Amino acid sequence: MGSTNTQLPTPQLIGDSVEEKRAEIKQYFKNSWNTYEALFSLINNDQAFYLRPEPLRHPLVFYFGHTATFYINKLILGKYISNRVNEKLEAICAVGVDEMSWDDLDSSHYDWPTIDEVRDYRKQVFQLVNQLIEDMPLELPITQDSLAWVILMGCEHERIHLETSSVIMRMLPLENLSENEFWASCTESNEAPQNSLVNFPATQITLGKNTNDLTYGWDNEYGQEQYSVDAFKASEYLVSNGEFLAFVEAGGYHSPSYWSEEGRSWLEYKKAQMPRFWRKEQGKYIQRNLLNEMALPLNWPVEVNYLEAKAFCNWKSEQTNSFVRLPTEPEWYYLRQQLAGDAYQWQETPGNLNLAYYASSCPVNRFKQGDLFDVCGNVWQWTESPIDAFTGFAVHPLYDDFSTPTFDGKHNLIKGGSWISTGNEAIISSRYAFRRHFFQHAGFRYVQAQSAEIPHIAVNKFESDPAVCRELFSHYGLAEHENFSVQLADKVAEILTKFDVNRPKLLHMGCSVGRTSFALAKSAQQIDALDFTARYIQFGVQLQQQESVRFEMVNQGEIVNYHEVSLNKLCIDNTNNLNFYQGDAVNLKPIFEQYDVILIDQALEQSYDPKQALKTLSARLKPGGLLLIASSYIYDENICQKSQWLSGIKVNGENLEGAAGLSAILSPRFNLVNNESLLHVKPLNSRQRVHEQVELTVWRCTQDN
Repeated sequence: MGSTNTQLPTPQLIGDSVEEKRAEIKQYFKNSWNTYEALFSLINNDQAFYLRPEPLRHPLVFYFGHTATFYINKLILGKYISNRVNEKLEAICAVGVDEMSWDDLDSSHYDWPTIDEVRDYRKQVFQLVNQLIEDMPLELPITQDSLAWVILMGCEHERIHLETSSVIMRMLPLENLSENEFWASCTESNEAPQNSLVNFPATQITLGKNTNDLTYGWDNEYGQEQYSVDAFKASEYLVSNGEFLAFVEAGGYHSPSYWSEEGRSWLEYKKAQMPRFWRKEQGKYIQRNLLNEMALPLNWPVEVNYLEAKAFCNWKSEQTNSFVRLPTEPEWYYLRQQLAGDAYQWQETPGNLNLAYYASSCPVNRFKQGDLFDVCGNVWQWTESPIDAFTGFAVHPLYDDFSTPTFDGKHNLIKGGSWISTGNEAIISSRYAFRRHFFQHAGFRYVQAQSAEIPHIAVNKFESDPAVCRELFSHYGLAEHENFSVQLADKVAEILTKFDVNRPKLLHMGCSVGRTSFALAKSAQQIDALDFTARYIQFGVQLQQQESVRFEMVNQGEIVNYHEVSLNKLCIDNTNNLNFYQGDAVNLKPIFEQYDVILIDQALEQSYDPKQALKTLSARLKPGGLLLIASSYIYDENICQKSQWLSGIKVNGENLEGAAGLSAILSPRFNLVNNESLLHVKPLNSRQRVHEQVELTVWRCTQDN
């Protein structure tokens, strides 16, 4: 019997009537809420809510309460309501959703509420949100800063957990669940069809959701990226249980050579012998579905994690003497073009998706979509692509940790949706990712590529090192009126004009993450930007290569803000005359010579031998050239011995301060021609600043070395 859980499509953000749209949102909210409660009604005893059939996830009591607390926590955060419903429950059921790894288990004690408490709480939240929808101001189109957007966020969030909760229920002992005609599994089972390969010629693919798109989207969906996709072949069907069984019986789970290093670690932890939802009894394989078991349906899609799918592909490569792997995200989107329209536009669902047919997967040759079967639906499809943001990505302020924790290279994208994927999960632009060892209703199809190289999998992570993030924020996060890097560049340009230095060859020592160097590029013929710290230099290089730089900045306590910067956003172009290098001011290579201008940007204080550094750098200057030194004159014995300090010491009983210390070394061949004071604002976090007085001195070289 097919599923009769009728699911409404995710609402469009536009419409002709505000009141009709209000009614549509209200119906979508009720549909999401009732479907979620219908799933949890399958649990036939309250004790089962506290079991942990998957030790890397919370018990189901958490998920039962979590989707309701999500509404309240986001409404409080957005200042749409001022009072909590149940502070204790909203705290304990708020966080901890992302699946844990076997090597970072959280053993914290949780004082879970009773199930009756959660049921009562859900009733209160339902009434509150329902009333909010009736009373909220509503303008069309719905935008990301409206209350309607927050309501849709709650609906789509609940639909995500409809799916993840069903996976955990599928792991519960069957005696804890009651069969239900509205959650009926497919009963068709047969031999597996022979898989074949379909050719796809090379093409160009553009990914990313526009801000004026017609449906709600999570932050990682927005932005745009273009890809060149080489020709490849894709399997006609998803990999079936029967096709995967050949790998199992060939000893695939006992052959480390097929598994990645991460896969071998997971195998060691789990002692896996076969897919998670299989078991073997008296020589026969049995599959567990949501509410029942059955003899392994060989023509259904296998359900595995990424690590297992990847091992199968490596085995298949060996068997076929070809390059077999999972598709990348752009390749999957190419395959998705086999299917016309989007889920919210369909009159009839063209695949095992959206709870339209079964509460389980079904034969891989049941739903043809173009030249392939199951481009969408049946089970999610693992890809080779770790999730990353598109160019133009920005976090939504009310859910700043939806995507950014997954931009770590450890979460791979799944595409296409499963039988229980509804709402946003079912549309073209959806982007969901899980850790590679995680189980979802997910399987895979494979592609045969032209080479072993896997394209498009680089991950641009959010930098989280506090020292680096403070430096990045200082250069790229502060407003220009307090941005020392910008002000220094402006001042240097002003000095160059004052002393009639036109388009110089310039050495910038102490360039850090690059903002001053970028700003000076328009004033120079050539800039060589050096810093001793390689972890700073990499960000300048990254920006110059037209990549964006992402970083966190502490706001207060454990709360962080997320930032993304690019030269395009800074309106900086034509930096071909700028070269970044990692370099030691005390021991520079001979190529760094004959400069018209040298800018030493607070690099002396960071040198282990500032006296020698100053001598070395000044010797790289042409006669008549300008040496600009920006210095706070604050030296640190943890960096260099006091005997090497240029100032801040007593010499022959007299104080040696500031520029006088520079003059003691420079005076034989330099004249001081200008000096002025600048204020360096150094951020400790998004809210706190430290002010440092920096003196900029200008020295004219009077003679050759």
